[in-house]
Amino acid sequence: MLDKNGIAKRIAQEVQDGFYVNLGIGIPTLVANFVRDDIEVEFQSENGVLGMGPFPYEGEEDADIINAGKQTITTLSGASFFDSAISFSMIRGKHVHLTILGAMEVAENGDIANWKIPGKMVKGMGGAMDLVASAENIIVAMMHTNKKGESKLLKKCSLPLTGVGCVKKVVTNMAVLTVEEDGFHLVERAPGVSVEDIQAATEGQLHIPDQVPEMQL
Repeated sequence: MLDKNGIAKRIAQEVQDGFYVNLGIGIPTLVANFVRDDIEVEFQSENGVLGMGPFPYEGEEDADIINAGKQTITTLSGASFFDSAISFSMIRGKHVHLTILGAMEVAENGDIANWKIPGKMVKGMGGAMDLVASAENIIVAMMHTNKKGESKLLKKCSLPLTGVGCVKKVVTNMAVLTVEEDGFHLVERAPGVSVEDIQAATEGQLHIPDQVPEMQL
């Protein structure tokens, strides 16, 4: 199985030259560490940063330069800073090619729940609602099961929804799956993980081809 860095490394393969990419909180923030050196990508954060780089090395952090999750970041040459109104006009105006988000649940029809667990206090949905409503390509980075070993890829989300029918692809610690009209389609399996393992850990409708290649990281 993959760890969080492994998930981020696999998702980095989906990032193409010239893309503007928004990284959500959690595993998605790690993607910037694994993008190929031979392509140019602009990472955007909804708190008002365009041109984020990898995480800083220990001792080189600047507390004034942070992402939407309040983590210290680096910036690339030519990076810019702006207010959240401009940031969200970029998002709502569909100027972001790819959005990478974490999730607590994803349903077989592409619904996503990633902002609230009932009974736990949260400040609000943040930028997630705008991101899922405006992005044409959404990839979810998540663990395949929760801490109890229960599937997070479901027939129907049980938690409050962030967006409806919007997720295109899911990369977990066990697999890469696309979301189609008829459910999840297994594309790749993580090293050391069998198709049977993935099937047992997926509650939603799962379509399995005759051959499922192992991820190349």
